[in-house]
Amino acid sequence: MPKLSLALFLTGLVMIARAQPYALLIKGGYVIDPKTALHDTLDIAVENGRIFRIAKHIDPRQAAKIIDARDAIVCPGLIDIHTHVFFGADPDREYDGGTEGVIPDNFAPREGVTTVVDAGSSGWRDFEVFKRRVIDRSQTRVLAFLNIVGHGMRGDTYEQNVADMDAGPATTMALKHPGTIVGIKTAHFAGPEWIAVERATTAGREADIPVMVDFGVDHATRPIYDLMTKKLRPGDIYTHMYSGLRQEQDPKTLGPSKAFVEGRKRVIYFDLGTGGGSFNWSLAIPMVRDGFPPDSFSTDLHIRSMNSATKDLLNVTSKMMAIGVPLQEAIASVTSCPAHQVKRDDLGNLSEASVADIAVLRLVKGDFGFTDMKNLRVEGHEKLVAELTIKDGKIVYDLNGVESQPWTSSPQSPEDHQSRWTTFAPRSPDMHGLKPKI
Repeated sequence: MPKLSLALFLTGLVMIARAQPYALLIKGGYVIDPKTALHDTLDIAVENGRIFRIAKHIDPRQAAKIIDARDAIVCPGLIDIHTHVFFGADPDREYDGGTEGVIPDNFAPREGVTTVVDAGSSGWRDFEVFKRRVIDRSQTRVLAFLNIVGHGMRGDTYEQNVADMDAGPATTMALKHPGTIVGIKTAHFAGPEWIAVERATTAGREADIPVMVDFGVDHATRPIYDLMTKKLRPGDIYTHMYSGLRQEQDPKTLGPSKAFVEGRKRVIYFDLGTGGGSFNWSLAIPMVRDGFPPDSFSTDLHIRSMNSATKDLLNVTSKMMAIGVPLQEAIASVTSCPAHQVKRDDLGNLSEASVADIAVLRLVKGDFGFTDMKNLRVEGHEKLVAELTIKDGKIVYDLNGVESQPWTSSPQSPEDHQSRWTTFAPRSPDMHGLKPKI
């Protein structure tokens, strides 16, 4: 009899455990996952930091916490492939541990971003300082392009020092931190020769990672056509694609230059990188209309760009939608596409068993203005707003307290406090019954 009782007791424990196998259930959101081609109203169950199940209906009794997302878009956690987050207190160090960088956890969760990629703020000399101070201490996932300049983006004197552009130590550092160092960066080089690009691509080839190029000063001796057809490899990345500073546009057609056309044929990736002075409507609008949108949207976020035309990744995404990029393509440009560019295809998707990085967004209708580097405005009538950000299965940002229990002045029973249902309140009337056009 005691053995039977113990068996029944253990069976009861198993039944209780199975009654709520999911830590979190997101119900009824309009799911957009470009990698798996999902665009439908679905439920997503999360357990142990992973996406456990995706289905048309998942029994809410199986979840410890339920998010009612019926009026929202649910997509993978966003990836900003071009940021500067090696922040510090020394203004003389600029982006390399100086005052130009921004704290990732101060901005990323608020815009649905779960992964940022620092674009070459540090070089091999101080990457491990960056890792210890920022990467290892951030809730946001921080990856990095390693600058081919050993001292990184410490200012013009350092960035023009070709003697400090050393592929050997850069390769060694990249191989020491695989999956965290996801590329090599060359930026701002003003010389007429190819040395910065050549040494960056050497390191990229030896470490088997892509190179991101901010092409610096335009020179006749190193034309962008040669960059695209001779110097970069398939899978390398050209950022600041709509700056207008480096012959990116055909002056007659206003579409992409021949260099850009040939680059895309060779599978060079084109990144937006709006920044403080690298996005121009006079390039973006005709090139998008001509069928040449970016492969990835990114901010080039730093202390100045975050308060000017760029603002944040959702603002950048919304401005591209305002000039004709469809919603589903826009979501791809901030999720699966940048993940693929940095060879982290484990990120940027909602596949079952994938890490539970999830953004819950609202598509707000209204009248909005989006500006460029010349402070010229384009009107738009839709804007994406982050409602909830989930990183590794945990809620890290909650705009409207959706996971919280409502306050009431009257006494509540314990059962009232234990309610597992949470919802967006108040619901935006212009989002009711949303089924986005894709």
